[in-house]
Amino acid sequence: MLTASSRLLRLLSLLQTRRHWAGAELAGRLEVHPRTLRRDIDRLRELGYPVHASSGVAGGYAFRPGHALPPLLLDDEEALATAIALRTATAGAVTGIEEASLRALVKLEQVMPSRLHRRVDALRSAIVPLDRAGPVVDAAQLAQLAAACREQLRLSFDYGDSQGRASVRTVEPQGVVHTGHRWYLVAWDPARQDWRTFRIDRIAGTLATGAHFAPRPAPEGGDLRAYVSRSLAVSPYSEQARIVLHAPRATMARRIPPSAGLLEEIDAKRCLLQCGANALDSLVYWLMALDVDYEVLEPATLKERLRVAGERLARCLAAGDGRKKKARPA
Repeated sequence: MLTASSRLLRLLSLLQTRRHWAGAELAGRLEVHPRTLRRDIDRLRELGYPVHASSGVAGGYAFRPGHALPPLLLDDEEALATAIALRTATAGAVTGIEEASLRALVKLEQVMPSRLHRRVDALRSAIVPLDRAGPVVDAAQLAQLAAACREQLRLSFDYGDSQGRASVRTVEPQGVVHTGHRWYLVAWDPARQDWRTFRIDRIAGTLATGAHFAPRPAPEGGDLRAYVSRSLAVSPYSEQARIVLHAPRATMARRIPPSAGLLEEIDAKRCLLQCGANALDSLVYWLMALDVDYEVLEPATLKERLRVAGERLARCLAAGDGRKKKARPA
């Protein structure tokens, strides 16, 4: 049987894992009577935690936003992840949070147990971030986009596509995805009656929120990261290619990330690569660097570029061999 203090900590931890708990289920997890649960909930409210109670068939308990942020209960892995995330925030793709990240990190490390300090220090010494040269996004804008996704509010914004063309878009936001290099917004575009991916660093001006919209099934069965990867691999590029790689799909999947190309198994020894590029020459050099036999199905212009590159390579090798022969002593 848990003591009252341990039970409060356990209750607090459970409430933070879900948006809503049924009263009977929560009491069952704590192994207490519902009356005891109600007293514990009242005690958390006295400590400043905004716990909301609802009655009826679907009644239960849930955290609600309060006037101040109450203390949060983190387990070891959560505290470690938070510390590492705060340490690397200034090297990330979000601007405007550097000072706040530092203040939060100082507060966290002040109360962190020594066993976690050692793990954080070990990770800190091993992780050396590079300077980021790519685009960054504003933290406030990112938070507003995430809130619109959560509250299911329509958004309107100015957007510049990859060709520099400006337009005003009104969308129903589904989620925000980070690929490791850039941030993207996945949203339903009513004007085009289809899902669209927007680079957040290309969203200009002020975001305007509108009315609520009815939710719809998300693309890729709800896997927004897979949808963005598929969109980035083909859709944004003016040149599209289909190439048979003479290697198993599993082997090539370890070398070609989803954002670079889509891989489909043909048989046990071959797979089909679908990819795109704004310039075919970049595909030529990429294919040559893959170190695998391949067959270009389309476009024909890529085959021609490869033929030209192959002839240039043969000439360079022949010239090198000729110089070696001339340099040999008689």
